[in-house]
Amino acid sequence: MTLPANHITYHVGPHDGGWAYRLDDVWSEPFATHAAARAAAQQAARRQHLSGQPSEILYQAQDGSWRRELVGGADRPDAAVAKD
Repeated sequence: MTLPANHITYHVGPHDGGWAYRLDDVWSEPFATHAAARAAAQQAARRQHLSGQPSEILYQAQDGSWRRELVGGADRPDAAVAKD
């Protein structure tokens, strides 16, 4: 199955003495239980679907340069939590 280009998936796993969720290589704060980390990941995925106002973002690219972009508030990714 091929996922759309704007799809993101949160994963839950052991991290930093507890359980946490991650997107790619970025981990959340740790939670005491797997269930708590999974609930937090599901909440994060739901927030991804909320549209907002267009805004300017500033971020550092992989080459170390800083970039500024205007992003639309309705351009939201499809987000899910893996069944880890």
